[in-house]
Amino acid sequence: MRLLIALAQADRSLGVSAIGESIGVDQPRASRLVSQGVELGLLQREVDPDDARRTLIALTEKGRAISNRFRGAQRESVDLALDGFTDEERALLAQLLSRLADAWPR
Repeated sequence: MRLLIALAQADRSLGVSAIGESIGVDQPRASRLVSQGVELGLLQREVDPDDARRTLIALTEKGRAISNRFRGAQRESVDLALDGFTDEERALLAQLLSRLADAWPR
C-alpha cells in the first residue's frame, strides 16, 4: 500500500530508486515490490520520455482505484476520530503534527 500511495501522491511516474526512497526501502526491495505490483496488475512499466534507457513505474487504473479507496478510508477514519474535536483543538493538533513532521529525522 505504501508503494501505491507514494505513486498516487507523486502524481507522476517514478523510477524504482525514487520509489525506494519514498517508501523507505533499498533499491533491490523496491524492485521486488514493483515486480509484484506489475504481476498483480497494479503497476505498469513505462519508458522514460527523457531517457529511453530508463524505466519508470506508474499506477494502472486498478492500482489507482485501490489507492484511492484506501486513502478515502483513511480520511473517513480521521474524520470520525476528529468528530468530537473543537475547531481550536483541530487547529492545535494540525500545528503540533506539522511541528512533529518538521522535526522527524529523515
